[in-house]
Amino acid sequence: MHTDTERCLRAVQSKDARFDGWFFTAVLTTRIYCRPSCPVVPPKPENMRFYPSAAAAQQAGFRACKRCRPDASPGSPEWNERADLVARAMRLIADGIVDREGVPGLAARLGYSTRQTERQLLAELGAGPLALARAQRAQTARLLVETTALPMADVAFAAGFASIRTFNETVREVFALSPTELRQRARPGPRATVPGALALRLPFRQPLNPDNLFGHLAATAVPGVEEWRDGAYRRTLHLPYGHGIVALSPRPDHIDCRLSLTDLRDLAGAIARCRRMLDLDADPEAVDGLLREDPRLAPLVDKAPGRRVPRTVDADEFAVRAVLGQQVSTAAARTHAGRLVRAHGEQIDDPDGGLSHLFPSAAALAGLDPEQLAMPRTRRATLTGVIAALGSGALQLGVGSDRDAARAQLAALPGVGPWTVECIAMRALGDPDAFTPTDLGLRRAAAGLGLPHTPAALIRHSAIWRPWRAYAVQYLWATDDHPINHLPTN
Repeated sequence: MHTDTERCLRAVQSKDARFDGWFFTAVLTTRIYCRPSCPVVPPKPENMRFYPSAAAAQQAGFRACKRCRPDASPGSPEWNERADLVARAMRLIADGIVDREGVPGLAARLGYSTRQTERQLLAELGAGPLALARAQRAQTARLLVETTALPMADVAFAAGFASIRTFNETVREVFALSPTELRQRARPGPRATVPGALALRLPFRQPLNPDNLFGHLAATAVPGVEEWRDGAYRRTLHLPYGHGIVALSPRPDHIDCRLSLTDLRDLAGAIARCRRMLDLDADPEAVDGLLREDPRLAPLVDKAPGRRVPRTVDADEFAVRAVLGQQVSTAAARTHAGRLVRAHGEQIDDPDGGLSHLFPSAAALAGLDPEQLAMPRTRRATLTGVIAALGSGALQLGVGSDRDAARAQLAALPGVGPWTVECIAMRALGDPDAFTPTDLGLRRAAAGLGLPHTPAALIRHSAIWRPWRAYAVQYLWATDDHPINHLPTN
């Protein structure tokens, strides 16, 4: 995108918010960089330069605009859509891998050398993994400075900086303000004083239809791990340094996010997981524009545009839940999952009292006695096989996983059929083109709209929906009066 100068100029001159996060505009005369929708008068075209990432603009010597706050833009939709090395690396960097394991750890997870990883990121994004991680640390630091009353030393280490000096220098360089000045300029209002408690706003590209997104999460909520309360979806989070509880509420122009973390070093990773779960970096204009080209889908899109794909904060967790949900109702799947949680999940304290456990990890489920499971013998074998594959590393479903390889690993497991593979690809791997042609609800919806409804015929017709078939599934499912399609009212 950033190499198409004419398109970038049109986006900046029209202040088109759809392109926020796609590229960044640097102004030679002021030495600042902005998002395309910055409210100030656009500079002269000859004074603009375009960069593919905030890190690249920072490395070129530009500071973040104080008006439009480009560091708070939605992420580029490319990183969730694409499955190549650069996209996988960006998802891992957002999850905090570079801060925890360094660049060698990032490269190892990708299956490439450190040199090749750095070269490809630099070629496409204008910045290497260290610079990209540094830009993320600066954004995390700003959030903590502006929304909490934490001492600056605590902010520095929670954001991932190795020293207070580096923290101060980075904040000054990126924002042209000291940390203290950032806090003084922040909007007036109460700041979190409870350790680990944060109130944030998660931006997204308009439009966003919350009905199927929050409806699905609430209708399938596992007791003790998830709940819908007072207009918010709440759930527990298993994070690298500890655990957390998040409450997410839809608002007209943002998602209200209230986080409670046992270790603030998990902040960036927790935000990234929540954004992935709610599909907040999607480009609804591109998705809906393509799906409208099918006259059968166009009325559904026009009626409720901006549907997202409800995903997950933990891919391994969803794989287990997908097997539990094979050939049973939503209520039965919740019951099975709730039993696993009570028997094997780690207990936690929830100040609000509604949540009690973390979903058990594959390691915690390794000692599971299949005879204690109230399900058919073949499904017990499938479940224990998936758990064993996750625990041994034979099945890799993390944010940086190769989607094709993960599909092949899943399909090789006994009892894991195409429906389960595609559900996991859609919600755990985040593949925007995942498709479930054998799903009964999908076939019933297709028949009701006059679309082909046998699996083979539906696959052939779905070629016109690519690469957004996962979103087409959401629109088709929405024709059914099922709780997953409705925003809870209480």
